[in-house]
Amino acid sequence: MKRWYDGFIFGAHRDIYNPWSILNFLDTGKYTLYWANTSSNNLVGTLLREGNREIKEQFETLLQGESIQTPIDEQIVYDQLDHSDSAVWSLLVASGYLKVLRFEREECLADGEEAEYELALTNYEVRRMFNSMVRGWFQDAKIDYNDFVKAMLHDDKKAMNAYMNRVALKTFSYFDTGHRPSGDEPERFYHGFVLGLIVDLQGKYMITSNRESGFGRYDVMLEPKNPKEDDAIILEFKVHDPEDEATLEETVQEAHRQIEQKQYEAQLIARGMKREHIRSYGFAFEGKKVLIG
Repeated sequence: MKRWYDGFIFGAHRDIYNPWSILNFLDTGKYTLYWANTSSNNLVGTLLREGNREIKEQFETLLQGESIQTPIDEQIVYDQLDHSDSAVWSLLVASGYLKVLRFEREECLADGEEAEYELALTNYEVRRMFNSMVRGWFQDAKIDYNDFVKAMLHDDKKAMNAYMNRVALKTFSYFDTGHRPSGDEPERFYHGFVLGLIVDLQGKYMITSNRESGFGRYDVMLEPKNPKEDDAIILEFKVHDPEDEATLEETVQEAHRQIEQKQYEAQLIARGMKREHIRSYGFAFEGKKVLIG
């Protein structure tokens, strides 16, 4: 019961249990979500989905049961939520989904310094609620995920493109892919997205990402655990830049040029893989449009 429903903090008072959850547990005798399902979490979900890469990485850390360090604004108001990166954490603290483990007192800070707060999910009930929320974001596209993986294993590029574009249309609308963040952040988003699609292949492949091979770092490599039956696969991701390439087709070609020029297959060949059993795919992204070649 402590694991599920304890964890709330009021000032100096710790180990506060959620009374609504406790009453429902005593009534039913079942450990499940009670308080976390009593209201809509749409606003929290929107802030997390549309937040920048750092917010998503911090949220992932919280879901793994760890804590994060971040400034928060205890006086946050509604109209600031779209303009402050720390607003989502302020909202989650104020609404009870996060608890403050430690914070720096204002009198201990130098001029201009912001107080850092150590935050964690309040309890297991909240963690389960967020896990369910994340699964819900991808539920509509779940069938297409499986179809994409099957098409890739069968080297069916036409089907890969059809499935990936359907997934992109259903899923990318949830995330901030169209704001053109600075640097290589859009490419990292797509990289992580595709990596998530293929994670279930770990039983058949050793999946590695951003490792050195040849004269550079490949994006994703799938090395078969049974090379006599399965091909190795190299994936390279490129976000279309109209200043460099006129079409998505040219972006795909640029991805393949990078694979060849930097000899990403060198690591596989050194381990005994034959070139004819190494496949490579270039992924070109532009917003919700995807082209695989």
